[in-house]
Amino acid sequence: MPLCRFAALMACLAAAASAAGAVRAAERPVPSFEAAVAAAEGQTVYFNAWGGDERINAYIAWVGERVEALHGLELVHVKLSDTADAVSRVLAETAAGNGDAGSIDLVWINGENFAAMKEADLLFGPFVEALPNFALVDTEDKPTTLVDFTVPTDGLEAPWGMAKFNFIYDSARIADPPGDAQELLAWAEVNPGRFAYPAPPDFMGSTFLKQILIELAADADLLQRPLESPAQLAEVAAPLWRYLDALHPHLWRDGQIFPTSGPAQRRLLDDGELDVALSFHPGEASSLIAAGQLPESARTFVFPEGTIGNTHFVAIPINASAPEAAMVVANFLMSPEAQAEKQNPEIWGDDTVLDLDKLSAEDRKRFADIPRGPATLSPEELGPVLLEPHPSWMTALEDEWRRRYLR
Repeated sequence: MPLCRFAALMACLAAAASAAGAVRAAERPVPSFEAAVAAAEGQTVYFNAWGGDERINAYIAWVGERVEALHGLELVHVKLSDTADAVSRVLAETAAGNGDAGSIDLVWINGENFAAMKEADLLFGPFVEALPNFALVDTEDKPTTLVDFTVPTDGLEAPWGMAKFNFIYDSARIADPPGDAQELLAWAEVNPGRFAYPAPPDFMGSTFLKQILIELAADADLLQRPLESPAQLAEVAAPLWRYLDALHPHLWRDGQIFPTSGPAQRRLLDDGELDVALSFHPGEASSLIAAGQLPESARTFVFPEGTIGNTHFVAIPINASAPEAAMVVANFLMSPEAQAEKQNPEIWGDDTVLDLDKLSAEDRKRFADIPRGPATLSPEELGPVLLEPHPSWMTALEDEWRRRYLR
């Protein structure tokens, strides 16, 4: 697949949607929230979301119970292994003239999938400002609630969680964890076979590539702009490939085999095959300890100079069958009740998008009562947030990684 896959994908989406006469957002007006609540009763929301983590699946099931009790609607979790599958389905449906009876009502999305759907006018809205709980979101100190991998959200997706790249390690085996990419390489050389990362395009593996690239690139600011050409990729990413060429011989299974996913990698840590694994949720290690899926000695570290952080969102496809009920679910996902439940490390451990100063005393107490967990770093210890590169870099890096290393 060519390095311009991202641009080609967006061009294909836009052309196909235009040729099919796909319904545009302006032709499906956004109702008031009161009207959405009234229409939502009895509707079914097909929520397409990654299904690879049982804790997250259990949380979504709890959300379903709550929105049914509160609003009389049904939430069905359609479990995805790759969000791109949902993008392809919406494209196929709209290209076939299905403008208001699509199979997807709500999708967990960000990054290149959001950028592609936005470019092709495949998203309903803007609807976010119609949701009452959006007023509680911390858009000032958490600016990634409004910008998704450098692409403005423009009210087309609702924030529902914060993520920050971090490392989970076994403190029984590592007393002083690495402090940057070069120290990680040096540690791997001394401890062969004790580190691995998932094979891209798994999100965790791709994030590892971006983290290392940001650290090593001569001009990391270039990553905030769209990739211009294969030649630019070759020049900017050259330090990344040199780094991986040096790292891979010291990885688990000599870098010949890579874990298939983040959960698969963390199971290797739990089984004692690895000493370091990757995570995108600062509370995940504590959550997995509580669930008996990591040893009590598991802890978390970050690189002090910063690690990648972003917000993840939910969006409504332009041809959703139940956009009103999807709006109601998106609003609930941003509620203090749902956000506090999700931040609890015994449930998920995902950080909130809310500004706690905007909450009532009762709702602030929900968050104050959440146990942080033994492996969760404080906000100060988590350090600076590095911005995600433009989505075009991610897809190009994934393509080139497969060309170089996939066997």
